[in-house]
Amino acid sequence: MDDPRSALHRLVRAAGWHRRLLAGGLAAAAVAFAIQAASPAAPATVDVLVAARDLPGGTVLADDDLTTAAFPPGAVPRGAVARPDAEGALLAAPVRAGEPITDRRLLGPGLLDGWGPDVVAAPVRVADAGAAGYLRPGDRIDLLATALDGAARTDVVAADVPVLAVPAAGEATLAEGALVLVAATPDQAAGLAAAAVTSRLSFTVGVS
Repeated sequence: MDDPRSALHRLVRAAGWHRRLLAGGLAAAAVAFAIQAASPAAPATVDVLVAARDLPGGTVLADDDLTTAAFPPGAVPRGAVARPDAEGALLAAPVRAGEPITDRRLLGPGLLDGWGPDVVAAPVRVADAGAAGYLRPGDRIDLLATALDGAARTDVVAADVPVLAVPAAGEATLAEGALVLVAATPDQAAGLAAAAVTSRLSFTVGVS
């Protein structure tokens, strides 16, 4: 039979060991809570509809062309559209993978939003397809007409018009040049249509 004093000594040692274990666990928990409290909260984000891959202009958007990406609220572009508004819409210009889909990228009424109440979308075939490849939507250009009657006369037909859509990279162009869509007044559009019959159209780029 154990000596009562030995048994009591073992009991005291066991209690002390359990107290140390409990104290260690509490200390570890306190450290974990302190780290969690000191860590910055995850920043708020907004899901924005973006292109799932590089897409050429003229693409009719389907579900697998689109995905979402998390953007800080302050970085969400104006005119960002929701999936129901994008699916089935026609891209006005090429977009890169991850680029937000906005109303300015879609053919339709939104393409002319912000350019004024009295403008129309006017297609213009410029002679230099290579130069047209350097244009981007939003660029402002002067459209020039060079007479084909041998008079060697060049006139500005439409000045400071914004580009709405451009040919996609690698997109086939006709021998007559590349088709560019611009926002023009009805009078400018009529002048451009008339000049296209008698003249070679070119452009110069202004400051956007």
